[in-house]
Amino acid sequence: MRTGTALLLLTLCGSATFAAGPAALTRGTAESGGVTLAYEIRGVAPGRPLVVVNGGPGFDHRYLLVGDAWDRLAVSRRVVMYDQRGTGASSRIKEGQPCGLKEQIDDLEALRAHLGLETMDLLGHSWGGYLVMAYAARHPERIAHLVIADSAAPKIQDTLFEFKNFFPEKTEEEDGYAFAVELGDAKAIAADLTIYMTMLFHSPARRDAYLAAFKAADAYQQAVNRAVWNDLQRFDLNPELPKFRFPSLVVTGRYDFNVAPSVAYAIHRAIPGSELAVFEDSGHLPFYEEPEAFVARLTQFLGKP
Repeated sequence: MRTGTALLLLTLCGSATFAAGPAALTRGTAESGGVTLAYEIRGVAPGRPLVVVNGGPGFDHRYLLVGDAWDRLAVSRRVVMYDQRGTGASSRIKEGQPCGLKEQIDDLEALRAHLGLETMDLLGHSWGGYLVMAYAARHPERIAHLVIADSAAPKIQDTLFEFKNFFPEKTEEEDGYAFAVELGDAKAIAADLTIYMTMLFHSPARRDAYLAAFKAADAYQQAVNRAVWNDLQRFDLNPELPKFRFPSLVVTGRYDFNVAPSVAYAIHRAIPGSELAVFEDSGHLPFYEEPEAFVARLTQFLGKP
């Protein structure tokens, strides 16, 4: 989705139907820097959970819930998701309250501490991939396994957005909403999001099923998007990645036109000993388009010492 400053991820809202049956679900809140963070835990399996950081910026975690990938994973491990500050069920950002990369890192660390995790398996998707790389650079001792999925580039300006090359008619349609979006027009933002969502998938059938079930605009906060996106312009994580010494898996969909697979490949090459997983029948959402393969690959990786 394009707001003039960002487009890292997607979003949806509503409830998903899970073919494998929904896992047991518990909800709670954690405090961080004057905000309340809402989180939920899928499953009851013992051991180290997988903490999943959603994309955006400005979206809550609900877009992840389409399909049954996380419930499949929750059979063997707990899966933790949370709404980033200012989004979803977490508290809104007050005027003058900071909402940059530092705050996002601090919030993730506060959630870890609240959950009592000495170390955690950590997965970030899209903008969430950037956030988990930044968190890992600041708190490497807390990482057991790191998964970076369809992530923005370590220097945000290097991210390759390919929509204009594969969907020129759709990006031209988006251009028609750009002025109104910049002014915060809710109808224009919703229309722009709808166009954006259509470009995230490889399979037209899976795309149509996804879009028929979920509305994107209800899960998006433009103020958070702007605050985080603007702050990201000053950072470069490239010097940090060669320092990573924990098992790392970099994931991409072969047909991800939101963030080109070459970005994932460069991240993989920069992290010593990292693994690369390319999902050949996916766009930006391999956990939705290829859930069985995604869960199998993740399970195999997370099982490594």
